[in-house]
Amino acid sequence: MAEHVVRAGRLLGEQPTGDTVLPRDGDPLVEDVATSPEHALELLGAVERIAELGVWNIDLAAGTAYFSEGMRKMCAIPPQCTVSEAVRLVFADDQTVLGVFRARLVGGQDPLPAEVEVRNAAGDRIYQIRARPEFDAAGKLVGASGTVQDVTRFRAAEQRASQDRRLFGDAQRVARMGTWEWNTETGECIWSSMLYELFGVEPGTPITYTDYLSLVHPEDRGWVDERWQDLARSGRPVECEHRAVLPDGTKKVFRCRGAAPDADHGQPIMIGTAQDVTEQRSTETRMMRSSQRFSDLVAIAPVGIGLFDETERLVDANDALCRLLQMDLERLRGKTAADLTHSSDRGESLLAGASRRSGDTRAAQRVLVTASDKAVYCELHMTMSVADDGQRFWLVVFSDVTERRRAAERLRYQATHDELTGLPGRVAVNDLLNQLLGGADADRVALLFCDVDNFKRVNDSLGHDVGDELIAALARRLERGLPPSCTAGRMSGDEYVVICSDTSEVGGVEALANRVAKLLRAVVPVRSHLLRVSATIGAATPTGPETTAADLLRFADAAMFNAKRQGTGRVQLASEALIASANSQMLLEGQLREAINNDGLVLHYQPVVGPDGTVRSAEALVRWPHPERGMLPPNEFLPVAEQGDLLRDLDRWVLRTALCEAARWPMMAGGVLGGGVGVAVNLGGLVPGDPEFTDIVSAAVAETGIDWDRVVLELVETSFIDLPDRSRKAMDALAERGVRFAVDDFGQGYSSLARLKELPAQIIKIDRAFVSGVATEAADFAVARALVDMARAMGRSCVAEGVETESQFHVLRSFGVEAYQGWLLSKPLPAKEFRELLRLGPVHVPRGT
Repeated sequence: MAEHVVRAGRLLGEQPTGDTVLPRDGDPLVEDVATSPEHALELLGAVERIAELGVWNIDLAAGTAYFSEGMRKMCAIPPQCTVSEAVRLVFADDQTVLGVFRARLVGGQDPLPAEVEVRNAAGDRIYQIRARPEFDAAGKLVGASGTVQDVTRFRAAEQRASQDRRLFGDAQRVARMGTWEWNTETGECIWSSMLYELFGVEPGTPITYTDYLSLVHPEDRGWVDERWQDLARSGRPVECEHRAVLPDGTKKVFRCRGAAPDADHGQPIMIGTAQDVTEQRSTETRMMRSSQRFSDLVAIAPVGIGLFDETERLVDANDALCRLLQMDLERLRGKTAADLTHSSDRGESLLAGASRRSGDTRAAQRVLVTASDKAVYCELHMTMSVADDGQRFWLVVFSDVTERRRAAERLRYQATHDELTGLPGRVAVNDLLNQLLGGADADRVALLFCDVDNFKRVNDSLGHDVGDELIAALARRLERGLPPSCTAGRMSGDEYVVICSDTSEVGGVEALANRVAKLLRAVVPVRSHLLRVSATIGAATPTGPETTAADLLRFADAAMFNAKRQGTGRVQLASEALIASANSQMLLEGQLREAINNDGLVLHYQPVVGPDGTVRSAEALVRWPHPERGMLPPNEFLPVAEQGDLLRDLDRWVLRTALCEAARWPMMAGGVLGGGVGVAVNLGGLVPGDPEFTDIVSAAVAETGIDWDRVVLELVETSFIDLPDRSRKAMDALAERGVRFAVDDFGQGYSSLARLKELPAQIIKIDRAFVSGVATEAADFAVARALVDMARAMGRSCVAEGVETESQFHVLRSFGVEAYQGWLLSKPLPAKEFRELLRLGPVHVPRGT
């Protein structure tokens, strides 16, 4: 469209035309606008203001455009502007729409008005443009005229109405609520879309009151109809809740409300709502059932349960709590938490420290009081909860732990006290020593380490029961005879300790040691025996403020061992030299532990040969290549292992290593059972009484792959005495697989000959004490011969240890000894040299007789 200048002028021409119409009979006459142009413009302006619109006209032939005054003011069009400038007053995003509108006017043949809505440049006003094109006879567009109307208020109202409808629909959907209208005269009903959906009826289906009643549950239909009929008669609001059966058979619960909007005028129209409350009622039912189950559970719970208000007064309790406190519910109600607390536990409120946030729980232990003033130890679990009325309350569960506490005290006592004597045990001894050494009078503390002399002889000859009674009797002597500042304890076996808190009260350490030695030097009657006993005692005092309980025990133990070397019944104080030795031994113990863990030990093997020199087995003997002290023999580090409780770990290392190396030895005839050469491992810490004995041995055999019948386990005679059935069964299980047990150093025990028949062993190793004099001493000759004869009669084989001379060998061979071990035949050899010995064949043995 060409650019035109907008001018101001008369809308319908410069000169009025037509006749003037005069009033008749005082009735105003309608005047022809054309006859009064000024009046027409004034009237048009008024219309534009009222309708909030303006008019416009574009004459393409004349090249002019006309915007009315109302349009100029409404659209804020400046004077002397062009059409294009006016178009630019339209919002930028609406320019495209306006362009399409202009193209429609220019190119179309449609004489009907065209419409478009655009916004002003600021975007805060909306205008509706209507236009009608004008064509000449040839169909050519010659102009256009139209109106512009401000529809901002209308569109805002429409948007609000649309939003209200949407929110109302969303609210119904969220609340699962529909609306209805009921004409009580015709029975016709109008339902909202949501109500159709809730009742499962196809939207738009005509609904009558009868149709609605048919959906009501048959059991509810009668009384529901009465309610609605009462509404129709009286107009009084109605509210009810009923069940419904949907067309598909689904059952629901609806909460319905109804009212008469125009009751005063007697209109037959009723309106109301229907809300689906099925889920709410189902939830309430579940909660009621759950609440009932909870109430039932509380009633039958074996633990006490109580409800306290915020002032900590009891408002309710179950039967278990009543029984626990020996009071009925009426007597319990109103009592405060403090009233229920025993006087010994009144320092803190019963509910002290519990969180006041709902759902948080706290556990505590309190002492309650019963009606008979008896203390009851309870474990409390507390939580704050909220009742239906909004009131907060405490829910407290009371578990009676009185018996559990007593059992725990018994366990603690057993853990800290010796079961046989009732004296404090190792744990309690350490605790007491640490307490005294940490006090102001630590320099007055002393410790005595006492070891009963020859106690092993009592056990071996009279049995462990007698030995236990002796230990208990000596404990009683110590308890009765020690001064008040001293405490006796039992460490293990036949070892006691005496802890003195103040040596000045007992006349010094030496006087106390002599006093204790006198208590333990006595003739003690046990059953039908009078046992004369004594004890060797080592004493120690702190060397400085840095001395610990472990240090003091170690110093006293070292002093006791040093006194043992001098004889029985001796007393020795730990000197500086002895303490230095003990510290050195502790260092050596740590190094030995590290050597065991890191394979820092080696094994040498001493062959056990038959009369013809055939190697039948070899005993594994451990050596320690110390990084500073060179190769250490067993007698230099086995005592360290024993004192440091390392014997078991050492045995496990020797067993695993020996079986591993033996599995690679060359096979040759003449072994333990005629197969490969056997390997014998001497066990001192890992014994059949150990619960893991069988498992450890089995695991070592499986790991190394050695044949079971090549394994020989050597134990000292006392390890076989008084074995429990479980240990004997463990040995029998290993023996059935092929393992052989040997009694090492046989003949040193005190009842060896009497118990030879009972020993569950297949091999007897005659102690070197008898072997050394067998060719020169008549007594040794007779004992050795008797041992060999008895072993043969009982189906056991004999090995002679410590064979060092040819005469010994000849005498023993004349007895019928099956195998020999000693330096005469071979010294212990490193693993590599022993394998070479096996490769070379039989060992040289003396000829002749």
